[in-house]
Amino acid sequence: QVQLVESGGGSVQAGGSLRLSCAVSGSLDNRNCMVWFRQEPKLEREGVAAMGTDGAISYAESVKGRFTISQDNAKKTLFLQMDNLTPEDTGIYYCAAMRDCHSNPDESTYWGQGTQVTVSY
Repeated sequence: QVQLVESGGGSVQAGGSLRLSCAVSGSLDNRNCMVWFRQEPKLEREGVAAMGTDGAISYAESVKGRFTISQDNAKKTLFLQMDNLTPEDTGIYYCAAMRDCHSNPDESTYWGQGTQVTVSY
């Protein structure tokens, strides 16, 4: 059974940093893209960073230059380093395992339970 478990969320002041982790257990069969999504209050869930098994990485425009996605294959853990945080980064952050990085999430997507990030002035 596949499980994705996020950790590392919390409350920080604007300009601060957080590092999110997503521990993966089980086989991800044909899920070739790991993605960090966030859901801000009253908004739809959006992808902020993605990493394909081919090494391709992409970021949402709003986080480019501030967020870094990485993974430790040996430990089966996905990371999201978030620097220079702003209140607009507040939301619940989810990691997801998808079939590819060019499609929307669907019924085959595995999701973690989410971790709350709160940024204040």
